[in-house]
Parts: sequence; C-alpha cells; structure tokens
Amino acid sequence: MTDTELDTIAQQLAAARRSGTPLAPFSTRQPGFDVAAAYRVAALLRQQRVGRGERVIGRKIGFTNRALWPVYGVDRPIWGAMYDTTLQPLAAQGGRCSLAGLAEPKIEPEIALHFASAPQPGDGADELLRHIDLVAHGFEVVQSPYPGWLFGTADAVAAGSLHGRLLLGPAQPVAALGAGLAAALAALAALSVTLWCDGEQVDTGVGANVLGSPLHALEHLQRALAEAPAAERIEAGEWITTGTLTAAWPVRAGQAWHTTIDGLALPGLRVAFTD
Repeated sequence: MTDTELDTIAQQLAAARRSGTPLAPFSTRQPGFDVAAAYRVAALLRQQRVGRGERVIGRKIGFTNRALWPVYGVDRPIWGAMYDTTLQPLAAQGGRCSLAGLAEPKIEPEIALHFASAPQPGDGADELLRHIDLVAHGFEVVQSPYPGWLFGTADAVAAGSLHGRLLLGPAQPVAALGAGLAAALAALAALSVTLWCDGEQVDTGVGANVLGSPLHALEHLQRALAEAPAAERIEAGEWITTGTLTAAWPVRAGQAWHTTIDGLALPGLRVAFTD
C-alpha cells in the first residue's frame, strides 16, 4: 500500500475517534490492507497524538487470550500504545471512570508489568524479568470503531489495538511474585480473578489464559518488536498490560464493576462507570 493510502486510513480513524462515527472495516474495502500495513497506520496515529502533546506511557498487548480469537475473528496477539491521557490510576477502594468518547466499550481485567530499565533485543523471559520492578492489576477498557465489534486482525491493529483506557490499580514490587523466573511464571499463571458487575458474578479467569502466563505475553511482544523499527522497542518507564484474563464484557454508564484476586498479593479493584 502507498503512503498516501495509509495516511488516508489514519485520517479516517482519527476523525472517527473525535466524532464517534462508526467505520466499516478497512480489510473489507481496501485491497492490500494487511497486518503490516495496519502497524504502519498505528504508527502514524501515534505520531499524531504525540505531536498534539500526548505522551506514550506503555503498551497494551491484545488477544493474548486465545479463547477470544474465534469470537472476534483474529488470528494472533496484537499490540498498541497507551498514553498519559488514557491512563487513570485506580485506588483499591474504588474510583470512577467516564465512558465519554468510547465506542462500544468493554472491560477486561488484566495484569500489568512495569519496566524499570529497557530490555535488549533478544531478551527472553528470564532477562525481561530482571528489567521489571512492579506488578499491578488493572482494568483495560477497550473500544471498537467498527460496529458490532466486527473486524479483522489488521483493522484492530490500526485502531490502536482497540485501546480506550487503562484503569491501573496499586502496584506491588515484582518480588511479590517470588524469587526467580520459575516462581514468577508460576505465580502469574496460577492467579485467579473473579469479575463482578453490580454485585453479580460475571466471569472468572486465570493467569494461564494469557499465553500461559503474563510473562509469556511479554516474550511474545519482545519477539514481535524485534521485527519492528528500533523506535518501537520497550523503553524504561513503560507499563505493559498483558491481555484479558476473562472474556471482554460490554459496559455502560451507571454500572459498578469489581474484581477479587486470589493467589497473588494484589488488591481487587472497583470502578463505577459514568457518562
């Protein structure tokens, strides 16, 4: 695809984000639009947002829960940027989040990991763990500019991998996972989360749903970035949220959601959604 075609797609996505106007998936109407082209579109949109003063604070990894692939018609994990404008700290005792500007929002309970220093290309899980200083539980609120959440993998990538908000709970030192790689992998794989809406249990999930462990999700991202431009590499200070532990559930204003966590010393979270 030409630079002009990619820029046109980026402009349409940016306009849809501002106006809330739904879009038909580009994969159904743009010849040659594939995942590689979609990441180029996502990079253009990221440049636009940074140019307007937003700051990249990390990345989300999406579709690491393989059970969701047939639900959404995707065939691999994807990643996108998160910003200071989309990050909202969330106290364990609860908080509020506006859904204004989000298209068909859904909630995903996730584990996020913070990089104190930048990993090197080729680092595996053991080396990645040495660069991580904090672990936290959060809600990612995802959104879709494509009506009914009907899209292809490339469409999701181009739309910032569907990132809307990250509601990030209190962080704990990574030492809470135990000493060494084996302990950390096992602790993250074994944790369980229960998701509730307005006092009713909605879903449950475990860390192993995320490519076997959230650390394996990081390994996947590291491998994917090895094939991307050097500017895409993970930097010190980034939060990486590793994918939903449960299904993604539609949310609307007026609802109150919360989680309970078992198997890891992280607090459950509470959020009330508003317009």
